[in-house]
Amino acid sequence: MLDLARLRALHAVSVYGTVGAAAAALGYTPSAVSQQIAKLERETRTTLLERQGRGVRLTDEARQLADTAQQLLSIVERAEVLLEERRGVPSGRLAVGCFASAARGLMPQVLAELARRHPSLDARLSEVDPHISIDLVSRGVIDLAVAHDWDIAPMPAPAGVEQAVIGDDLCDVLVPAGHPLAAAESVRREDLTAERWITQPPGTVCHDWLMRTLRAAGSEPLIVHQAEENHTQVALVAAGLGVALVPRLGRGPLPPEVATVRLTPVPKRRLCALWRTGAARRPAITEAVRTLQELWPGVAAGV
Repeated sequence: MLDLARLRALHAVSVYGTVGAAAAALGYTPSAVSQQIAKLERETRTTLLERQGRGVRLTDEARQLADTAQQLLSIVERAEVLLEERRGVPSGRLAVGCFASAARGLMPQVLAELARRHPSLDARLSEVDPHISIDLVSRGVIDLAVAHDWDIAPMPAPAGVEQAVIGDDLCDVLVPAGHPLAAAESVRREDLTAERWITQPPGTVCHDWLMRTLRAAGSEPLIVHQAEENHTQVALVAAGLGVALVPRLGRGPLPPEVATVRLTPVPKRRLCALWRTGAARRPAITEAVRTLQELWPGVAAGV
């Protein structure tokens, strides 16, 4: 009989693409994941992973087995939901995926509150991009995603996934303290067309929003620096190397070399919680979403 833990390890590698990323998502070491897959290879007498450069590639047999594993994991999830629903108490493991600034500015309070209220609930956080986290929920790799979209670039939930709004995170334009716009009470998008921009890499929600917004104002944005972390963008602005549009959540105190300018209309991104429809009745999901919505106003007021 195939071992479910080993199938889970293979499924995670198929989703995340590498043993290291799969290990991080599962809360294991890369060595432990490799050992699980090696045992699965012996059990099935099949080669499942092949070396490809510095990474690995799933064989055709492995992909077929990973698809079967996803179906089995879905059945196990339904059984766990039924048991937890009968108990009526949030319990068991809850895998949460969240984007970086919310992982820093929101989730510590939420996870701490869940642990205080529900000692039987083992909530575990993974930091992932919003696009990726929604896909991971849909595939059953994580239980709950905290993601975001922008007012002009909504991100609809895929089939089989439900969502609830947590709240709106406002954004500001950050400029060097000596910048001509630093003392302005507010600026319009048309006032920023000639600026040198610091933003996240292409393909991220923030980068796509900036490109769409300035193009709508009749300008092709001049991107001079790209950085994943908001803190890095702030440091580049402080050095006088450009301007950036940075959300307030998880931003932290700004250095004196950086000024905040209000953009009119104010850009905002919407934070949402997403989960699979089949897990909607699970007390751990409903309690986690309730806690996110309950704590958000206090978090938003403090940023």
